Amino acid sequence: MNLAMLLHRSARAFPGQPAVALGARILHDYAGLAARVARLAGGLREGLGLLPGGRVALVMQNCPQYVELLFACWQAGLAAVPINAKLHPRELEFIFRDTAAGACFVTAELAAGVADARAEAPALRQAIDVAGADYEALLGHAPLEPSDTAPLDLAWLFYTSGTTGKPKGVMLTHANLLAAALAYFADVDAIAPGDALLHAAPMSHGSGLYVLPHVIKAACNVVPESGGFDEAEIFDLLRAHRGVTLFAAPTMVKRMVAHAERSRPDSTNLKTIVYGGGPMYVADCKAAMKVFGCKLAQIYGQGESPMTITALDKAAHADSAHPRYEARLASVGRPFAGIEVRVADAEDKLLPMGEIGEVLVRGPTVMAGYLNNPEATAQTLRGGWLHTGDVGFIDEEGFLTLRDRSKDLIISGGSNIYPREVEEVLTRHPAVAEASVVGAPDAEWGEIVLAFVVARPGAQVSADELDALCLGHIARFKRPKRYVFVDALPKNATGKVLKTELRKRL
Repeated sequence: MNLAMLLHRSARAFPGQPAVALGARILHDYAGLAARVARLAGGLREGLGLLPGGRVALVMQNCPQYVELLFACWQAGLAAVPINAKLHPRELEFIFRDTAAGACFVTAELAAGVADARAEAPALRQAIDVAGADYEALLGHAPLEPSDTAPLDLAWLFYTSGTTGKPKGVMLTHANLLAAALAYFADVDAIAPGDALLHAAPMSHGSGLYVLPHVIKAACNVVPESGGFDEAEIFDLLRAHRGVTLFAAPTMVKRMVAHAERSRPDSTNLKTIVYGGGPMYVADCKAAMKVFGCKLAQIYGQGESPMTITALDKAAHADSAHPRYEARLASVGRPFAGIEVRVADAEDKLLPMGEIGEVLVRGPTVMAGYLNNPEATAQTLRGGWLHTGDVGFIDEEGFLTLRDRSKDLIISGGSNIYPREVEEVLTRHPAVAEASVVGAPDAEWGEIVLAFVVARPGAQVSADELDALCLGHIARFKRPKRYVFVDALPKNATGKVLKTELRKRL
């Protein structure tokens, strides 16, 4: 089973249907996209000498080439490694080495960071600008038929930082991604030929994962000319495309609502906003529905079960007469069809309905494991269940409500930030004795990164110095937005920092 066959299926059934657009301009129909993918796959294998099972890094802003590169990798029997475009060169370097990627595709504005990272990644032979002549040359190769891949062959490597601060490569197979795509149809939304998926969120994450169900139904992948999220541009594109779906973090939804309230643009062609990646407050849900109508659907997932743990569909958002309507809106919905979700205690024993514990997941969307990290794989998948690190409860109707994140994950504007990773950088400063990072509530971003810092006796350190240190080692979006300098951190008897106490100080 090869995911690329799904593209060719749509190309045969709907050859003239728009497949890829840049802004309002259609670039390729499905017949044209399938032909480009076949030639590009030939270029990956023959032109670059990549062998089946190899890895291809994608360090790119959103662009039309993202769609064809994903399918070309799969057609050539390769695994795609879409990487967060905001990462620091040192973080890119780790991923290049961990995956032993043989090639990397870049957009021009990210080329310098990739060049810096390549120095310590000997397997990465070349980086190709998708707007350059080398990329066009790959399209000149003879078409390659889809490789004979197995369902459990690696298709996508998703890098997510762990609580230890080291990134972990989530191994997603062809079977994982197909199951996630089919789950979308079952529990999120219907898609029809001629509909559109607007990529305002990063294609290296959720928006890219939704390419597959939309290609299965011959919908058009629309990349904004800005390459990202701009409220005014989104509403302009709604006039050019119909049946539009977009994946958005809650902060993006709030910005769209604010823009719509100010400018009153026409949103008739907006079909669905799928939101996820962080908490969406009930008041914000209601505000969005007041402006757009009942067009919201929520998903809860993580890289280890991509976009598919639970869903709260449009019908549940619309059912305001239900006696538990407010509780439903505050939840993350019910498990996807075919996905088992349970809540367990510290010994992994099933807890009764309504009791709070860790959320465990089992099903065909759950990852094969972490690349080169058997210890973390064994811990996270112990007993055959994915241990999410999220804490919540399931009610009598099967709705899951999240209460906390046991791994102290911070979600800011839809991006995952792990405190330990930031703390390790802060403690590099010679004047810093200790640092503890927590998420502070923020009206726009959901959470911001806040660092409590203890200076060494007799030493002084400023927020500007710590900012500069962070910018030298981690991505800009991970650095603390606020620093609180304290004499000591609260700790328990064993010396563990009590982050709950720190959060109370906020």
